[in-house]
Amino acid sequence: MPDESKPKEEVQDETASEPEEKVEEQKNTEEAKNAEETPVETAKEELEQESAEEEKVDEETKDVQKSEEKQEDKKQPAKASKKDEAKKEPKKKADKKDDDFQYIVRISNTDIDGDKNIVYGLTSIKGIGMHMATFIMEKTGMDRKLKMGKLSESQIKKLQDAIDIISDEAPEWMLNHRKDYETGEDIHLIGPDIDLKLRDEINVMKKIRSYRGIRHERGLPCRGQRTRANNRKGLTLGVSKKRN
Repeated sequence: MPDESKPKEEVQDETASEPEEKVEEQKNTEEAKNAEETPVETAKEELEQESAEEEKVDEETKDVQKSEEKQEDKKQPAKASKKDEAKKEPKKKADKKDDDFQYIVRISNTDIDGDKNIVYGLTSIKGIGMHMATFIMEKTGMDRKLKMGKLSESQIKKLQDAIDIISDEAPEWMLNHRKDYETGEDIHLIGPDIDLKLRDEINVMKKIRSYRGIRHERGLPCRGQRTRANNRKGLTLGVSKKRN
């Protein structure tokens, strides 16, 4: 009997030792896994900490920017108000100008823009260039920087009188019609008188059958220009080849 009990105890001890060994193996495997996972986890934690710190810094910078923008917004209304006042002032001046300002001034049967200066406004009259306009301004003694629309009626009349007697006041080299055909005088023509005088003189040349009159009748140049290549008008034919 005692002999049979002994092997049973040994079997029980062997069976009891097996689970203990399994538990130890499991512990060892878990420890190994934990040892492998710890560096990864620490790296993740460090990254999370860094990202959190960066977010805090970004939030702080955003707060600072917002505070600066608010301060600028508070300052901007004052600047905007000044700009609005500056914009409103010229409108008031324009309203004052519109009362007496003439947008169209009529001199020598021509309409002149009131926004132009006097010198440039006078050049819109046919027969008056920059030289003649400056000469008229010197004779009248008016300011060249004034605009046509700001002139009074007396000043407009003064300009008209100066233009009417310009042929007597201006030097000969400034006049546009010297040695008139009928009178032989040096005169200065303005406006529609230029076209009328030109038409009358061409008709006279045609009647007396002068060379210039004939050339005008035929529609050809009358100052010695060549006509082989230019002014090929009318029934002129192209170059025809000779037939053998």
